[in-house]
Amino acid sequence: MADPLTEMADSISSSALMVDPPSPEADDVDSLPESGETSSTEEEQDLYSHDAEREWKESLQQLELLLTMVLIPYFGKYFGRKLAFYGWARFMEWKYPVEIKITSPGEFRATGIAAAASL
Repeated sequence: MADPLTEMADSISSSALMVDPPSPEADDVDSLPESGETSSTEEEQDLYSHDAEREWKESLQQLELLLTMVLIPYFGKYFGRKLAFYGWARFMEWKYPVEIKITSPGEFRATGIAAAASL
């Protein structure tokens, strides 16, 4: 009496041998272009639309980076300083009721620039 495992292995190997390998001629036929010209123009349009969509997404990403890395910090710094100077001026006017008038804005700026350069 034959072993059941041996019979199963023989049946599997014989069924595997029954599958024909693909012939090189079939590969040649598969690689040929289709006969319809409409499919190639549709494929080109799909490629162009995918390229346009990809470029659009890339440009939006670049704008987002510009906004988050350059513009928002710059405006935040500018308006933050404006708010800090305004708040400090209001506090000093409340704490020490003294009125300060700048008679020569150019000289005031030059003094500030000279003081900043000496640091």
